[in-house]
Amino acid sequence: MANEQSQNMNPGVFSLAGAVDLESVKRRVEAQAKQAARAAESSSVNNAGSAPKAGGYVIDVNEQSFQSMVQTSVSFPIVLLLWQHSDESCYEVAQKLADAVNSLDGRMQLARIDADESPNIVQALRARELPSIYGLVGGRPMPIVNGLPSDEEMQQICTVILPKLVQVAEQSGVAGTAPFIESSDDSTLDDSNESESKSESSSIEKVPPAHEKAHELAAQGDYESSAREYAKVMEADPHDILAAREHAKALLLARNVNTNVAEVRKSAGDNPDDVNTQLAVADVDMIDGHIEDAFDRLLDFLVATHRNDFDTVRSRMLEYFAMLPADDERLKRARRRLSILLY
Repeated sequence: MANEQSQNMNPGVFSLAGAVDLESVKRRVEAQAKQAARAAESSSVNNAGSAPKAGGYVIDVNEQSFQSMVQTSVSFPIVLLLWQHSDESCYEVAQKLADAVNSLDGRMQLARIDADESPNIVQALRARELPSIYGLVGGRPMPIVNGLPSDEEMQQICTVILPKLVQVAEQSGVAGTAPFIESSDDSTLDDSNESESKSESSSIEKVPPAHEKAHELAAQGDYESSAREYAKVMEADPHDILAAREHAKALLLARNVNTNVAEVRKSAGDNPDDVNTQLAVADVDMIDGHIEDAFDRLLDFLVATHRNDFDTVRSRMLEYFAMLPADDERLKRARRRLSILLY
């Protein structure tokens, strides 16, 4: 099941075509019942029953924008909240997740999906109950909880699981900064506005001015244009390591906007001596977080007497190398093997 989900959720591969939700009417009835029960209780829910607003590092996603959001999970980790905007019982979970994600200052993004508006996503994620929470790194979904979590579970999610997800993502080279989005809440108090402005300024400072255009294009899912802009930054400053990393990621994503993982893997197996099929499946491994597999595949390909393809493979591997921190052991091992193969 995990392998099947991984293939279906890779950036550029996930499709909502054919997904049919037969539970939407049932969920609406359940939501109405929950609302009635909630209204009868004394509650401190955000703004006396109004849904928490998006903004900061919290975005709302639908079936049209879902694909682009999945692709950005190669740059930074994402928490998916599958909820019902009409169900007040979800509001506290949404607010606590937002507070926890915003406190991470751009190291993670929260993407909220209204199940009633996007039933195909519910079906594709195989959500059994609402709300449901998932982690998303490199296009791979990781279920965290299905159904309304208890206070203790929510505390563990916010203080333990989310920071751990960031750590795992960074170890896989997914260490970019999520874009800061100005809140759409017009009723925010002055103090909150001041705090929000400070947070926005802090976030902008993390993106060097020379990178802003490229960073914005990547956030919009226009990876080809983003790669061109990062290339300009690199030309102006060849020592800009951050630009080199983001340029390499943008190139990887631009090549794989419409990649079908199953077809790529089959083609690589059917054509083991073809450099292009091996490069394509190495891309898939990188996107899927299997970095060592990507390195070993290309290096083993060179060892198997494909010396005429050395420059092509080396160029792709240098892109991959740029995505990882210099002290990454996988990078060090791959560099050593590549250097030996030079002679």
